[in-house]
Order: sequence, then structure tokens, then C-alpha cells
Amino acid sequence: MGAAAGLISASWAAQRGHLFPWVPVFFGCGIGLYFLILWEPAAPFLAAMGSFGVLIILLPARWLGAAAPLATALALVAAGFAVAGARSHWVAGPVLDFRYHGAIEGRIVGIDRSASDAVRLTLDRVVLERMAQQDTPQRVRVSLHGDQDWITPSPGVMIILTGHLSAPGGAVEPGGFDFRRHAWFLRLGAVGYTRTPVLLLEQPGAGQQVFKARMWLSQRMRDALPGETGAFAAAVTAGDRSAMGQETLQDLRDTNLAHLLAISGLHMGLLAGFVFGALRVTFVLLPATRHRAWTKKGAALGALVAATGYLALSGGNVATERAFVMAAVALVAIMCNRRALSLRSVAIAALIVLVLRPEALISPGFQMSFAATTALVAAFEALTQARVQAKAPKWFAPVLSLLVSSAIAGAATAPVGMTHFNMVAHYGLLANLISVPVMGTLVVPMAVLAAILMPVGLDFIPLAVMGIGLDWILGVARIVADWDGAVRPIVAPAPAVLPLIALGGLFLCLWRGAGRFAGLLPMIAAAMLWSQTNRPHLLISDNGALVGVMTDSGRALSRATGSGFIARVWLENDGDRRDQFGAADRWPDRGETRTAIMPFGAYEVVHLQGKVATRGFPTCESWQIVIASVPAQPMGDCIVFDAERLAETGSVAVWLRDGQLDLVTDSAQSGPRLWRPGGRDAQMRTAQAQ
Repeated sequence: MGAAAGLISASWAAQRGHLFPWVPVFFGCGIGLYFLILWEPAAPFLAAMGSFGVLIILLPARWLGAAAPLATALALVAAGFAVAGARSHWVAGPVLDFRYHGAIEGRIVGIDRSASDAVRLTLDRVVLERMAQQDTPQRVRVSLHGDQDWITPSPGVMIILTGHLSAPGGAVEPGGFDFRRHAWFLRLGAVGYTRTPVLLLEQPGAGQQVFKARMWLSQRMRDALPGETGAFAAAVTAGDRSAMGQETLQDLRDTNLAHLLAISGLHMGLLAGFVFGALRVTFVLLPATRHRAWTKKGAALGALVAATGYLALSGGNVATERAFVMAAVALVAIMCNRRALSLRSVAIAALIVLVLRPEALISPGFQMSFAATTALVAAFEALTQARVQAKAPKWFAPVLSLLVSSAIAGAATAPVGMTHFNMVAHYGLLANLISVPVMGTLVVPMAVLAAILMPVGLDFIPLAVMGIGLDWILGVARIVADWDGAVRPIVAPAPAVLPLIALGGLFLCLWRGAGRFAGLLPMIAAAMLWSQTNRPHLLISDNGALVGVMTDSGRALSRATGSGFIARVWLENDGDRRDQFGAADRWPDRGETRTAIMPFGAYEVVHLQGKVATRGFPTCESWQIVIASVPAQPMGDCIVFDAERLAETGSVAVWLRDGQLDLVTDSAQSGPRLWRPGGRDAQMRTAQAQ
């Protein structure tokens, strides 16, 4: 017993001076706790949590004595909880609570493309017909269907259209991706579509200058480089993916090259590194500056300015902001004569991002970016401290460094990618090894040179060279994606799996000494839990428009079209590579009257689609589970999930256990929160009472 206590004491003593990287970890735990709870904390409670956190953090450590680390950790958890809650209230806005059809007026502030390959417009300054301004959503997003070729969406343009809008949908299944929460932090109060032409109301005004510059740069790239090459160039320079084809996007995903589309750490790091190196070489070549002591800091300052400009032109989304913060921390460290890359600098970057956008914690972009960066920095610090030197020719050193860094980053991000995207790209490492160097040595330098030569009209020269590099990457994606076994589907794990893996990985990277290998225990537990995943036998969408029943050959869907996003997520979570059409073929009887019937153990699932099918099914039996996309009250003892009940429960998952039904609803999993109608209503009642 005494020996064990001595080992623990020695292990804890080894952490002195190395505890700061744990600050964003505990701060993030507070954020995660806020999103995990099943109730919405009131504003006074959030204020109390924040005050406690700040008070304890500001207290001198000597006042807390031996309890200082534990007290600080609890204070950081409280502060993270309060910041997440404050952010949720800060972005609050009206959310549409009914299906709207009519005139939609607004200003274009975002242009992208949906999964169905339709152009989508995000509008602010929204005006809806016969709706008070205080009840109108701050922003809406509309997909353009039908013939829209006559209009080119432009930043800042005021438009009017006739379309359908509804509230953002909830979780596609209990515990799954919650689009309603995602839309809340984007300030999207409604989403919808139009099939009629969009009409121009007013030309762009004086605002939206950065957005206009982005779209101008995107168009210039697409004019200079044809087809998918130009669309790829627009994505990596201006953050505009609206011209990318779905087939190309899928090839990039299947080869683990989709990260090259996102303006993230790789792009920002390559840009800042290229500008920093170019300025250092320039300062050395100029006689007036070659012997100046400030040249390194001046180069870092110039790279910071370039990175700031890149942030503005790229649209400033969460991924780009995260990448900029990390690059800025490294460059400021150089200017302050500190190590540019260390676990401390990574921790500072993570803390800044989490304070500004706490919702980023639950996004795959944040998780993959910081998982890769933390693992890389920790691994190379360990190799440096161990003074490991590879016995290889000097020319092979860059190749070896690329191999090691790619393997480490791939291993760190693989669990996150498998959890969120339900797939493993078997040849992703190979595709990255032959594509990332091209991005760093050809694409990014030529993009910077094109920006320099653009004012004099000579940018077509570097853009042509840049196009060669982009064509190479796209060619690699197409070829590798066509290889047999390029992609392996993965079943979605239980919610506890990824936190356990993160805990183990952080312990391996941040803890000092041999005790770090204790981090393998939660990772092993996560792997065992993942292997025991049991997918729901029956899934019901939150609007009753789609039903999925698990069969021996995979999940059978009640409809071959409609609710495409929900269908795709269900199948991906099952680890099923079939599309919705293929999954619908598994359903034995979808009927001719929009009534789909299927055996379900000792029960029978009946899916009624629309009013006609519902009116034609007046009675039911006790062994039937009836799902209706409209309000329905069939006579009998059956279990009914109609539109009205599903509006309260959200999506439903059902397991058959020993012949009995085990039901789990989204409302039971997530509780009343600000982004859920029940949570907003409760907050409104509390505010009125006060």
C-alpha cells in the first residue's frame, strides 16, 4: 500500500510545471456537461457557476494549499459550463413553429450547396408574409430547386421568392446528430426550399464587403481554371464549395482527402509557413536587413498579417477561425522568443476557440484538428526528449517526417472520423502521402503568388501551375476511390465511446512519466463498448415521414424517396453502404396507397403516408405499431406515433428485447433545451414570471 502511495505521489510530482495543457480539457468538460444535461439552466444559475469559476481561478494558489489543482479543475468546469450557457442565450432568436408557405424576402449572406446538389442561400433581414418582425427568424436557409439558371446569387443582394419554410429538424435518431441544435448556433430559425424563380429586389448595398470579396475571388478562380479544378481552387482559397460536384466530394471523402477542402490547420499552416519562409529569405537577400536582429520576428509578423487576410477572405467559419488561432499563437510565440509549437501553445489555441465558440467542442472539425495537433506535438516532444535519431540519408528526412506525422495524425483522428462519418478510408494514408506534399509545395505557394500578381493581371501564370497541382490531387482521389475495398463502413458507437477514447488519448499525450500509459485503459474499454454496439431494430423520424426496420440483410426503409438526409444518416450509422433506393427494396410491402406494412417480431409496423392513407386505415390491432405523417387517431389498442405525438417525442428508436418493446425518444434523451420548443417555452415562462 505504501509503495503504491509513493508511486502516485512521485507521478503527481512529475506533473509540476506541465499542468497548463489540462486547462482547456477541464474547461471543455464544463462545456460538454452543459450539452449533456437534460434541462436548461436558468440565467442566475449560469451566473453563479461563472462567478464561482472566476473567483477560484483568481484566488492565489497558496490560499488553496494542496487542494489548489482540484479546486482549479472544478472552477474550470464551472466556467466552461457558464460560457456554453451564455453563448446559447447570446445566439438566441425566433424559431419558426409552423409550416410556412408564402413570400420570403431577405438579403443573401451565405451561398453553399446541399447534399442533394442544390444551391442554398442563407438570408438575413428576413421578411415573411403576415408575420411580425419580432417573431420572424433572424436567418433562414432556402434550397433552390427548379429552373434558376437565369439568376446568379450574389452577396448582399435583396431577393424575394415564394417558398416553403419549417423549423430545423431535430435529432435524426435519439442520441444522434441534432440539426436543431446545430442551426440554433448558426442563428437559423427556419429552413426550406423553393421551386419558383428567385426575383431580384435590390442590388447589393454598401455592406458585406468581405463576402463580396470572397465571391469575387471564387469567381475569378473558376474563370481561370475550368470545371472541378476551378471549383476546388475556389474552395481552398475562398472557402466557397458551392461549385463542387457531389461525385468529386464523395471521392475526396472516400480517400480521406476531404480535409484539403476545408480551410483549416493545414492550409493556414502552409500559408503562414510559406510567407514566413519567403520573408526570411527576402530579408537575408537584402543588404539593408540581412544582419538585423528583428528579421525573424518581422517575418512572423508578416505571416500573421497574411494569415489574418486569409481568415477574412475564407469566410471566417469555425474551422478557419480555429486554424487561424493556432497559427496566430505559434507566430506570436516566435515574436516573443517562445517555442512556436508546444503543448502549451496548443492549449492556448484550444482555450481561445472554446471561449469564443464553445459549441465547437462537439463538432468533428474541432475534435479532429486538436486531436491531430496534440498527438503530433506530444509525439515529437517525446522523440526529442528521448533524443531519437533516425539513421537515414539526409534527403530521406523530409519523407520520413511526412510518413511519421501522417501516421500519427491519422491514428489520432481515425476514431473521431469513424464516429462522425461511419467509415474508414483504407487507402487514406497513401492518398495523403502523395497529395499533401503537392498541396504544400505547389498549390499554396502558387495561390500566394497569384494573390501578389493579381493587381497587375498576371495571376493567370501561377494559377495555371496551381491547377496542375489541384488536378493531381483530384486524379489521386478518383483513382484511389475506385480501388476495391477503398472504404469500409463503420457502425456508429454508443455516445460514451468517443469521450472514453478522448480521455485515454489526452492522458497519453499530456501526462508525464510512465503513468501516461494508464490512458490505454479507457481506450480499451471504449473498444470493447464499441464492439458491443446494438443498433435500434426500429427507427421513426421526428415527423413520421420515414420508418426503418432492421432486417437480416440490413435496414429496410418505408420510402425510396423523401427524407433523404435522415435515410442517409440512418444507413451510415448502421454501417450500411446502400443508398435509400436500395434500402427501400428490402421493405416487402410499401403498398400502392402510400401504406407500408412490415412484420416486426410479434408485431407489425404500419407506415401511413399522408391524409389519404390515414383515412383509409380507421382501425388497428394491439399487435400493430402505426406511424403516421399526419395527425391520426385509428380505433383500436395499437401503439400510435402520429405527427402530433412525434412533435412531442421527436425521433423514436425501438429495440425488441425478449419479445418486448424498449422505446427511447429524442425528447427523453435531450430534454427541454433552448433549441427545443419545450425548452424555449420554459425559459419564456420563467422570464415572464420574473
